[in-house]
Amino acid sequence: MVAAGRAADGGGRERSEGGGGAQHPPPEERLRGSGACAHCWRHARDGAGRLRAPSPRKQQARRACAAAKPRPTSSRPGGAGAAMLRLAPALLGRLARARHWASVLRGGVAASGEEEPFVFPEYEPEPSDEVTAAAAAAAAAAAPRRGRERRERVPVATGQLDPSVPPSGVSCSGCGAELQCRDGAAPGFVPAEKYRSLSEGPEGAAGLRGAVCQRCWLLAHHGRALRLQLPPEQHRQVVSAALRRPPRHGRGPLLLYILDVLELPDPVLPQLPALLGPDVPAAGLLVVGNKVDLLPADSPGHLGRLRQRVVAACAQAGLREAPLVDVRLVSAKTGFGLEGLVSRLQRSWKCAGDVYLLGATNSGKSTLFNTLLRSDYCKSRAPDVIDRATVSPWPGTTLNLLKFPIINPTCDRIFRRQERLKEEATKTEDQLSSEEKKCLNHLKKQGYLVGRVGRTFQRQKSSPVVDFDPDMLSYSVDEDPKHSPRKREEREEFTYNEVKDARWCFDTPGIVKENCVLNLLTEKEVKLVLPMHAIVPRTFILKPGMVLFLAALGRVDYLQGEKPAWFSVVASNLLPVRIATLSNADAVYEKHAGQELLKVPMGGEERMKEFPPLVPQDITLKGIGTTEAVADIKLSSAGWVAVTAHAEEKLLLRAYTPKGTALVVREPPLLPYISTIRGGRIAGTAAYRTKRPPSLVENLKTMGKR
Repeated sequence: MVAAGRAADGGGRERSEGGGGAQHPPPEERLRGSGACAHCWRHARDGAGRLRAPSPRKQQARRACAAAKPRPTSSRPGGAGAAMLRLAPALLGRLARARHWASVLRGGVAASGEEEPFVFPEYEPEPSDEVTAAAAAAAAAAAPRRGRERRERVPVATGQLDPSVPPSGVSCSGCGAELQCRDGAAPGFVPAEKYRSLSEGPEGAAGLRGAVCQRCWLLAHHGRALRLQLPPEQHRQVVSAALRRPPRHGRGPLLLYILDVLELPDPVLPQLPALLGPDVPAAGLLVVGNKVDLLPADSPGHLGRLRQRVVAACAQAGLREAPLVDVRLVSAKTGFGLEGLVSRLQRSWKCAGDVYLLGATNSGKSTLFNTLLRSDYCKSRAPDVIDRATVSPWPGTTLNLLKFPIINPTCDRIFRRQERLKEEATKTEDQLSSEEKKCLNHLKKQGYLVGRVGRTFQRQKSSPVVDFDPDMLSYSVDEDPKHSPRKREEREEFTYNEVKDARWCFDTPGIVKENCVLNLLTEKEVKLVLPMHAIVPRTFILKPGMVLFLAALGRVDYLQGEKPAWFSVVASNLLPVRIATLSNADAVYEKHAGQELLKVPMGGEERMKEFPPLVPQDITLKGIGTTEAVADIKLSSAGWVAVTAHAEEKLLLRAYTPKGTALVVREPPLLPYISTIRGGRIAGTAAYRTKRPPSLVENLKTMGKR
């Protein structure tokens, strides 16, 4: 019918264009007034895209077509005209009923007795200006309400509960919580139907090994975090209980404290001596400065300066030479410095005892745990037996202990490992395989410092054997093919001899940071605030009386000074930076906080009503030169602003952070020459063009200078 209709339309167009037919109004007006459906609009155009003029009879048929909206039917003998005549009574009946209900829905029949025109929902007439203004006002009034509804839609556990089933005694392979189906708000929840399908097999509760709870599943696949009913001190209690275990193998554990260099001074590091205490049998403490790949190199030797800052922070926290073994700088995400960390552990600690990964939330403990699991630090079969820990930006992802067995670094293994490292150090980037180049380029986009973590001791996997059963594939013509049930893959497990005297590396829950702005944010806002890629510094030159906004999470006012100063923002690339004057800064915040201009927090006026107000703090600085910053103004965990001023220039600043969060003035600054990483000045603005330094690959031979 469609093909026949096209032919009829084409013939009618040719006759009308030939000049022999009657004169009709312009096709646009007739199609607009006809109320044609989308199908008729498409077929009313010729090959060149111009509108054709349908006949009045076709207009009437199209009105009926649009009102009835029948399902497409197959073409029948007699052409489109015969098919339309057969359907005409039913279509006209539906059209009459539609006219009646349209008048009822629109307020009844007009009082004047005139029939109210029926309007097709696909093509409503253009509303008047008054109607448009009223609709816009209603939408603006409903926007905050819709935003509130979206925010209140917090992910909750789904699936059936079964309080009669006792806890399994099996830990979630992602967060370490005990798997259960009794309480959806408790850690380790698995829907009862899934729980029974895994535990009612021949293995019993052991069939849950390798499974993850619903919270880890949502974090890994959808980036959503279930809000659990956890006491605020539960993470600290789990860590404290683990550290106070009796020593195994006659020696206390080695503690690896993971420190986020972006958070210096670390808020949890001063609490570490009290957490250890005299009753903790720790044999030593090794501090690992993580996330160095996110910071650009502001000058030669910046890594040595970063290490000095970490050592000074440890000394300020009361960690002296006795418990402190070493300080290392790594990137758990890109692999930078991890081969050196593994060599340091195997050379000094060897396999003397267990190792615990400690640190604050979002410091990268689980990421380091996963990277060590794929390195020479674990047993060769461990990656096939132990699942990776769940990693997400949401604070407090790990809820209990996770572990993998540490390999015994014998002299032969250390020698073979050193030979592999020497061989890899002689390679150039051109000698890498296509997969290695692809992975390397991906890591270069993630950070400035990249490392290659390899494995020397790998178990050779046998080729899988395919079971072929011809009887399962044969069936008669009258039978439907039957799918054979999938055989459950047998999960590899450690033998008793492999783990009876093993030393373990434990991943512990993160210690929650107090006075942190991340505790006030939603999941989407946390993803915007936490930097996941290499930070590109943004530098602005401000005069006295100007204001810098870092989203709606921080603000720096330049109150007094004789000359302009440079303000370099080191924060997530997704957070906006806005410049305003001191006279209209409050109005800008009131108008745009919660909106797209300042971006975080998001949710409009209703979100800002429950968000804490910004609290000011006056800061006085004295410049030391136009190329070296005098201090960093750290706006909680949202980032910091490095201030560079002329020598001997006195500045009076006022910084704002949300109430209940920490504002720190860091002297000396972490990256004193950060203002030099910039492009040319953007004409007519206070901003400079951004400049991204190149990435550096560790353990890879470079070919000349680029």
